[in-house]
Formats: sequence, C-alpha cells, structure tokens
Amino acid sequence: MTENSPSYANMRVPRYTSYPPATAFGASPDETLYRKWLSELDPAIPVAIYIHVPFCREVCWYCACNMKLVKREKPLADYAATLDHELELLCEALPHGIRIDAIHWGGGTPTSLPDGKLAHLTERTRQLFDVSPLAETAFELDPRTFSLSRASTLAALGVNRVSLGVQEFDAAVQEAVNRIQPFEQVRDVVHSLRDAGICRINFDLMYGLPFQTVATLEETVARTLTLRPDRIALFGYAHVPWAARRQTQINEDALPGLEARFEQAERAAENLMAGGYRRVGLDHFALPEDGLAKALDDRTLMRNFQGYVADTPSTVIGVGSSSISCVPGGYVQNCTETGAWHRAVGSGHLPVQRGHSLSRMDRLRGEVINNLMCFMGADLGQISQMHGFPENVLDREITACRRYEADGLVVVNGRLLRIQERGRPALRLIASCFDAYLDPEKSRHALAV
Repeated sequence: MTENSPSYANMRVPRYTSYPPATAFGASPDETLYRKWLSELDPAIPVAIYIHVPFCREVCWYCACNMKLVKREKPLADYAATLDHELELLCEALPHGIRIDAIHWGGGTPTSLPDGKLAHLTERTRQLFDVSPLAETAFELDPRTFSLSRASTLAALGVNRVSLGVQEFDAAVQEAVNRIQPFEQVRDVVHSLRDAGICRINFDLMYGLPFQTVATLEETVARTLTLRPDRIALFGYAHVPWAARRQTQINEDALPGLEARFEQAERAAENLMAGGYRRVGLDHFALPEDGLAKALDDRTLMRNFQGYVADTPSTVIGVGSSSISCVPGGYVQNCTETGAWHRAVGSGHLPVQRGHSLSRMDRLRGEVINNLMCFMGADLGQISQMHGFPENVLDREITACRRYEADGLVVVNGRLLRIQERGRPALRLIASCFDAYLDPEKSRHALAV
C-alpha cells in the first residue's frame, strides 16, 4: 500500500460479506414477515440452502465462529432431528416447485454428524425440495477428524466440493492455536477425496497467527501449491476476544504486528499468483479454469457469508442455529443459542431471532460495496440511477474516498471509482466509506488488513 499502510491497517471495519453487516441487525423482521418474504419468492428463480452444524470435536483457539465442543452423540442426534423438522417448516413456507441450485454445509464441522444422519438429511432435502441434479453440494471439513474412508461416503451423498481448514502448516503456529494437523494428514485427506471423485477442493489459509512469520507462511504456501487446490482463501486472523472468549487462550504477545501482518499477506499472495493462481477480490485465489476466476471475468462474482462465490443463487435460505438467510426482502438470522433454536422449531416456528429489512438505500449501498469488493470499482452515478436515486446521491461518500486517492489507492473520475492494485489490501476500508451503519468510534470489527 503506502507509508500510511500501518495506520490504515489499524482501523477496524466489517468484512462486508453482507450489507448491512450482521452487527447492524436488529429485532425486526419477525417470523411473520420472514414467512411473507419466503412466500413471495419467485419459484422460477433458484435459491441456495446453507445448513449450519455448530459442533466440533476439538476447539481451535483462533476460531470466532458460532460453535460448540461435542463429546457425546446425543446432542448430534437431537440436532439432526431438529434440522429435519426445520427443513419441513421451510418446505411449507416456500413456494411449491422452487429449485435448489446449491447446498452448503458449514459450521462448526458438519462431518461431526454421523454418516447415517448426513445421509438422512441429504435424502430429506431431496424429498422436500426440487434439488437440481447439477447442484453444487459443498462441505466444510476438518482434516484432523476426517477419516479417509468417509470420502466415498460424501461422494455417494452427491458432495462435489469441499473446503479444508488448513490455516498454517508450521508446528509451532499450530500448537499456539490448538490445531495440530501435519501436512501429511492434509495431503492424505486431499488424495482420498480426489480418489473418491470429489475434485473441487478449497483451502483456507490464514495470516496474522501467533508465532507466524513470513517464512512459515511462505512454506505453507509452497506445500499448498504441491496439492493444487482449486480455490484458496487467505484470511487475516481477527483477534476479537471480546466476541470469542476462546481467543483468550492465545498469547497476544506472540501475534504479529501490523506491518508483519501486511507483509505476510502480500508475500503469500505473490507466491500464490507466481504458482499459477488468479487473485479474486480481496483474499481469494483460484486456478484459471475454476468457476471463481470465470465469474470474475464475466462479472457474475458475488460475496456472501461464505466469502467469494460463483454460480450461487443470490437468495440463500439458512437452516440450523445461527444461520443467516438472505432473501430479496432482507436478512434473517436464526436463534444463535442452540436451545432456543430447538424450542422454536419444536413448537412449529421458524426460529427467527433478528435480521434487517432492506431499504432502497440499503440495496444501493450494498451493490456499490459488492462491486468494490468483487471488481475493485463502481460507476456510482449509474448504480444510483438504476436504484431510482439521483446520480449525485452518493457524492458525499465519493468525497470521503478522496483521502485514499491522495495515497494512490483509488482513482476518482467524476462518479467513477476505480481501486488501484496497490489499494487492494484496503478494499474493506474503502468500501466502508459507503457504510451508513458504521460508527468508527464504536467499531469492534476485525482489523482492516
């Protein structure tokens, strides 16, 4: 970036996987409004389903996800039964014949559920909904707890993409975050998946972890390149112990400073691109033949709660505790506390806890932010008029962006905003100029870089 990079990196802004961010959600909408939104969906337009399984067999100290440590089978069986019931409630609420084009299982660790429960829920989903035979069915996997024999089981269930949480291969870093998984273990999982016919493989890597250095991350990238995953997400560790108490286990003195974080991210990105990957948006990388790279070229790339996505419907129906639905009317989050979710579904209610009804201005700002995060630019006048506003409605925000123009991060030409390559690490920061809900004085988000 520039000599001001450390000061920029010290700022805290949302990740903009939604607009407004989930931190801005409120008590509305309620279940009645959510049911109305679902009933009004156009059955001719496909949707996606996101199924959240919050359980993990082991706890990673860096994790800020909504998860629970599980040691017994009964909580898993109870959770699967309530998922089944929630799917039935959603089937009743959605228009008949609506098609499912994508299913994403996230967590937590979805494969913490036994094979029999996964098979039953997969079959129930196909019974209740019109699941396209070409649907992408993706699973998030923990290599530490994934037995190699399960690869063929997932393939038989129609799984055709998996995402592996790798983070870092260095042993000292792994010990510092309580996630011990040698390279050989990850390698064997990848080979077993490909042997079973699951060839679309994603890796999650991280920078900014305790005891992590440029050298350890470069070695992790080098080993990753030998396995050739289709997509790689390179996330910055977000140290937010006030929101994720398990992070208090991490030695803060071992965390890299701002300049070190920035150098780690940039060197890893350089090595991935030198290894044949295309950079997509802020923090994703894809092989040139992968759908993510193609979506970047044809401008169909989107950013949602799963990160950058391609060929995924814009409407996502969340299932499971804490899952978030994105429908044309707005966002709806399920009960985050598992017990409350069980009780709501058990009494025949969609388990709505909070959300946000989208205004016309929200949609305008959301499209601008998505364009910046995906395509590093936006024609603000044109987008404003497309949403029924005067072309100058965002002129104040354009003025706010000019502070980054002086540092060579953006170019402002009238109402056309273009982010320069050197401004890519500051994408979230630049996008925050268009966030009407952000209060910089109260922000408790992740670091901007």
